[in-house]
Amino acid sequence: MGRQTGEPCKIKLRDVFLNLEKPAVMGVLNLTPDSFYDGGKYLADDRAIGQIDKMVAEGASIIDIGGESTRPGSDPVTVEIEMNRVIPLLKHAVREFPGTLFSVDTTKYEVAKEALESGVHIINDVSGLRKEPGFAELCAQYHAGYVLMHSIATPKTMQNAPVYKNIVTEMETFFRNGISKLIETGVKSIILDPGFGFGKTLAHNLELVKEMHSFLKLGYPVLAGASRKSMIGAVLNGRAIEGRLAGTIALHYHCLVNGARILRVHDVKEAADSIEIFNAVMNQ
Repeated sequence: MGRQTGEPCKIKLRDVFLNLEKPAVMGVLNLTPDSFYDGGKYLADDRAIGQIDKMVAEGASIIDIGGESTRPGSDPVTVEIEMNRVIPLLKHAVREFPGTLFSVDTTKYEVAKEALESGVHIINDVSGLRKEPGFAELCAQYHAGYVLMHSIATPKTMQNAPVYKNIVTEMETFFRNGISKLIETGVKSIILDPGFGFGKTLAHNLELVKEMHSFLKLGYPVLAGASRKSMIGAVLNGRAIEGRLAGTIALHYHCLVNGARILRVHDVKEAADSIEIFNAVMNQ
């Protein structure tokens, strides 16, 4: 079997090329008290830096740092709170790990701009330009990458009975419109994220895993981020978050087979191991 075609092998993120001939791991670091899995674990700078060091050593090419929980039902935080959580740590981390790519998980213009000023390479926007269209100009200005994620409504209300006529075709339209806006503004490095759990039922999520290859024709790499999410717990008869690692690996492996090139995960070593197996099989 060979590599699935459609998206480029390399993307340029500021002055660094990310080679996606082999799928990459994006490690998650939440600087929040209320994120669904690691909330409250890394509020102290020394613990956060230690976790980044661990994830890099285990194989993460990208570290995604966020200061506002976007779990279903979560409340927004102010710009000031998010800035105070994220920016000092980002400035430290970018200096401490010069060979690592950094992403900021935010929907706020001020936070994204300050993060880019600090050397961040990617804006990861769960609202997909809906909340802050100015992200396109920011990414173009700094030659940064942009994660275009599909979601509906807000984290507070997104899981209130989401309905689609055809989720795959509706998401293709969403991605095409977002890509067009980004290209018009001058953004060259775009990553597509189906947004598992962001305004989707379990059936929707599973269909997106199965049909992920449909998005490859758009010409951009696809990111899969289902790490320990409730969809896995639902399939496993209500399994708690702590028991969802094997389910995460299995689901993400299906995503790899169907074309995903980036895995966004809490458990980096296990994801990196699964990619090694995937790569070995695909290159036979």
